[in-house]
Amino acid sequence: MRTGRKQRMLKHLLAASGLLLLAGCESGDAPTLWKEYALSGTYSATISDNGTFSAIGSFNHGGSLWRINGHERLFNWNHKAKQFSIIAATAFSPDERYAATANQQDLVLWNTATGQPEGFWSSPAEIMKMDLSPNGDFALLGLADHTAVYFDVKNGGVQRTFRHEARVRSVDLSDDASLAIAGDDDYKAKIWSVETSEVLHEIEFGNVVDTVALSPNNRLAFSSGSLDKAVIWDVNTGKELHTLSDFGDFFRKRASYLSARFSSDSSKLLTGTAAGLVQLWDANTGSELKRWRIHRRDPYGPVHAGVYAVGFGQGKYYAMSSNGIMNELK
Repeated sequence: MRTGRKQRMLKHLLAASGLLLLAGCESGDAPTLWKEYALSGTYSATISDNGTFSAIGSFNHGGSLWRINGHERLFNWNHKAKQFSIIAATAFSPDERYAATANQQDLVLWNTATGQPEGFWSSPAEIMKMDLSPNGDFALLGLADHTAVYFDVKNGGVQRTFRHEARVRSVDLSDDASLAIAGDDDYKAKIWSVETSEVLHEIEFGNVVDTVALSPNNRLAFSSGSLDKAVIWDVNTGKELHTLSDFGDFFRKRASYLSARFSSDSSKLLTGTAAGLVQLWDANTGSELKRWRIHRRDPYGPVHAGVYAVGFGQGKYYAMSSNGIMNELK
């Protein structure tokens, strides 16, 4: 079963990495520095809000926490002693004090200072994606049972349930934990009130929704469909403000975004695609400011690595890719 699970995830990784072969000719700056975090690649990755840490789930060594400045592995995080866990999702609290790792069914809360676990829980269903609230008190889980749930990580138990019509594969929680956004396999992205469990707004795509994100000021949202449009939209009105990619122009714009992060002042948006392209956008105008191509292990190989996580640092940007490479970008 363990081998079969790895093979399925590897197939998904290769498929995602190859989605944008036709767009591979697009130019972009090379990283100023790159470091290997996982020799054989990763299942999952997240970069903390301030760009201090990265948590990854690797093929060979399970979960681990890295300090990005200096590229130092701090802790190995696995769910069972003497076993490498298949970490399908990772997340950080906004204050970077806590991180979470999840396999298909189990969720572990970790203290980033000590590296010790502070909670171990079983999820109501298979975990597709997750995010953490301030102080690591709650986790927003995107689940395969057609729900997103607001889960009490420290005491256990579902506090809120947000129902969808299909698997929820992408989620993000606002920094104050008042809003939740979730994208599903029914081609919809929905913004929810965490307090009332009500849908505030939703938009529809032409394919499954791979990636969602909320800005720190709670005014903007990003959502993207697989090989479909990607949009910045208004949280308060639900109106689509800017289209970043559109399936109408196949060879130039058709893209699958695997990661997205707004800057701390909500003025910029950083995105990463399945074909290894990282783009910096003006969140208020939708205009592209800069783009990069992540490091490839084989410069002559036909397949790009996907960008699993992006982040903002001090005067630089970060991108963690499916091939196990952390990229520093300027």
